[in-house]
Amino acid sequence: MKKWYEELFQDYGRKYDEENFTRGTIGECDFIEVEIGRKKEVNILDIGCGTGRHALELAKRGYDIVGIDLSESLVRRAREKAAERGLRVDFRRHDARELPFHEEFDLAVMLCEGAFPLMETDEMNFQILQGAANALKPGGKFIFTTLNGLFPLFHSVKEFLDGEKKEGNAEYGDNSFDLMTFRSRSVTTIEDDHGNKKELDCDERYYVPCEITWLLKSLGFKTVDIHGARLGAFSRSDKLTADDFEMLVIAEK
Repeated sequence: MKKWYEELFQDYGRKYDEENFTRGTIGECDFIEVEIGRKKEVNILDIGCGTGRHALELAKRGYDIVGIDLSESLVRRAREKAAERGLRVDFRRHDARELPFHEEFDLAVMLCEGAFPLMETDEMNFQILQGAANALKPGGKFIFTTLNGLFPLFHSVKEFLDGEKKEGNAEYGDNSFDLMTFRSRSVTTIEDDHGNKKELDCDERYYVPCEITWLLKSLGFKTVDIHGARLGAFSRSDKLTADDFEMLVIAEK
């Protein structure tokens, strides 16, 4: 039986690119470039690349990139977009919990809940961080965003998601948050690329900053910086607060 995140992204390649959260690609890639000093020799791994929006934008700017995703539908769409734009990106279908790379990349990115923290157990989510750490060369950098566990302590996740609604995008209902596990559960309704409606029981893990820091330090990262994540406007100047739905993590080995 397929997990909710596998069902969600099956036959969803075109609809995915219409979601609200895809609007920040340019600004987010600008931030990535600053973080790597615009060095074109930097080798990049995009984990949970989706339809390749960040990978393709960075490839257009001259970087060598491998993009991986669990969804065959999203990988297929990413390859189509690369062909349409005349860009060369190595898109592969891989499970982020079982990455085959060892010290091959200077930078790994995992943006907009790409794989982490969608897994059904903490151990599986940890495997994703472990795979990213293993894929990086000594001195490599890991940039990712994840759900901010401070947010649901002070705000309603349901109200936030209702405020993000846009016609044609995914809709979220029956939201609940478990303080014992820091897991949010909701019923997500989508319409796939073929016009079929799906209702999915989703389960996502929120993390507090000290958890992320401890997990990454245990994997050998020497520095871990955590900031607020603003759509399309990542910045080290943004201090993480309880008002940020996502956190931006920058770790170096």
